[in-house]
Amino acid sequence: MYKHILIATDGSELADKGVEHGLALAKPLGAKVTVLTVTEPLSATAVQAAVQGGMDNPLGLYEHQMDEEVRKLSDPIMKKAAELGVTVEVERETDEFPAEAIIRTAKRKGCDLIVMSSHGRRGVSKFLLGSQTSEVLVHTTIPVHVIR
Repeated sequence: MYKHILIATDGSELADKGVEHGLALAKPLGAKVTVLTVTEPLSATAVQAAVQGGMDNPLGLYEHQMDEEVRKLSDPIMKKAAELGVTVEVERETDEFPAEAIIRTAKRKGCDLIVMSSHGRRGVSKFLLGSQTSEVLVHTTIPVHVIR
C-alpha cells in the first residue's frame, strides 16, 4: 500500500509517538522511511550581531550545531528502525515554515504517506498557536496520518 513514508519530528515527546507509530506502520508494509526534522533559519539580525561580536562564520556554526542536534535526535530513531528492520533515511531542512518543508520534502522524495503528530487543539487555542499539522493537511495531496 505505502512504499515510502515521511515521518516529521521535532524531537518532542508528542512527535516521538508519531515516530513510533510511523516505524511500526512501515515494518509490515516493507516501506522505507524518511525522517524529517525542520529547523528554523538563523535570522539576519542574529548573524549580523554575531559578526559584529567578532564571531567568524556564525551561519556555518549554526548549521553545524543544528546538524549535531538532529544527529542526537535521530540516533534512537535509527536504533529502533534497525530493531524493526525498517530502512530509514534522516533529513534536515531549514525553513521558516515547517509545513512547507514537510510537503516539499515528501514530494521530492516521492513519499506516498506523511506521518506526524498533533496536539489536537481547536478553536482559539489552535488559532493562536497555529498548527503545522493543519497546514500540511490543507496544502498537500499526499495522505497524512495524524497521531495524537
